Amino acid sequence: MKETMSETEVTYTLEHAGRFFLIEHVPARVCRETGEQYFSPETVEHLQALIKNRRKPDKVVETPVYEYA
Repeated sequence: MKETMSETEVTYTLEHAGRFFLIEHVPARVCRETGEQYFSPETVEHLQALIKNRRKPDKVVETPVYEYA
């Protein structure tokens, strides 16, 4: 069976409590056919801790928001 997963880094996006978070350079396995991202349990725990601990972000970006209507 042909391997369709590749090890790479992605930007993880999350909305939590009405706020959006971007976490860059997250290690993931990504399916080359579907683009689906898979994270190890350790990576998920680290992502959760970053948001929960509310440390000062490395940078802040302005994001435009549009309504579909």
